Amino acid sequence: MGKYILGIESSCDDTSAAIVEDGVLRSNIIASQKVHEAYGGVVPELASRAHQQNIIPVVHEAIRQAGIDRREITAIAFTLGPGLLGSLLVGVSFAKGLAMSLGIPIIEVNHLQAHVLAHFIRLPDADAPQPVFPFLCLLVSGGNSQIILVRTYSEMEVVGQTIDDAAGEAFDKCAKVIGLPYPGGPEVDRLAREGNPKAFRFSRPNVPGYDYSFSGLKTSFLYLLRDEIAKDSQFIDRNKADLCASLQSAIIDILMRKIKKVSLDYGIREVAIAGGVSANSGLRNAFREQATTSGWTVHIPPLAFTTDNAAMVAMSGYFKYLSGDFSSMQCSPFARQRI
Repeated sequence: MGKYILGIESSCDDTSAAIVEDGVLRSNIIASQKVHEAYGGVVPELASRAHQQNIIPVVHEAIRQAGIDRREITAIAFTLGPGLLGSLLVGVSFAKGLAMSLGIPIIEVNHLQAHVLAHFIRLPDADAPQPVFPFLCLLVSGGNSQIILVRTYSEMEVVGQTIDDAAGEAFDKCAKVIGLPYPGGPEVDRLAREGNPKAFRFSRPNVPGYDYSFSGLKTSFLYLLRDEIAKDSQFIDRNKADLCASLQSAIIDILMRKIKKVSLDYGIREVAIAGGVSANSGLRNAFREQATTSGWTVHIPPLAFTTDNAAMVAMSGYFKYLSGDFSSMQCSPFARQRI
């Protein structure tokens, strides 16, 4: 009989549940929240309320699509953090209650580690190559920008990270300033394909070591808009595609310079990307180009596994299950990052 791991993800504004059978994904259901678009960002209280409405039908559908009965579930994995505490509490509390009713163990999962382990999700009809340990993973999202040295499924070390803002935050905030809808990252990516990446020059902070900084880039972007709008009130509308292309080029340049430095210094050419920003077409192309010029073996996740999803949580839970790494019912969610 197979081992079925139910994964539950509720760290931000997506309610997701997935079933993994012996390491193979059987279902992955995601309910997104549109309510935040009107506010230009995620509103924590609205997010937690929406999770309460979505959690039961999402879990039910994940179990149904996997073709199993809930009593066949072997263990329940859930995101313990980092994330929004109100949102996390919904998923954690539901996981504990369901596990108690079924008499099965629970497995806490670190959201950041889960993004890294998304590269090991196996699909029933596909056999994609997986990273070989040790490898480097550039984790980039709305809240995180980190370079992670991955030694095993459970042993990971952050060797470089942003000292202020995340790359995804820079995308979203700059997009908001020029009137793009939330989330701004995908809109910037779309418009950047039509623009000139060399049209405008933005600041690229020179941070020592392997760490990043994006606050100076945002300030540079704002100052350019201020100066140009003073001369031409229609500047943004006339140059929106070029602004997006130049912004995207600057962010990618900052990210690539650091990951290339780490790869060279550590002598590791097995390199992966993960997180929401890994869906960016410019960044994905930059990784593919680097594979050619530097001899990297590059691992780029399918788009479905770049944003928050329970498949990566279930997969992480599966590896923990194999090693007997279970959690106590007294575990509490945490908001800030740790890996």
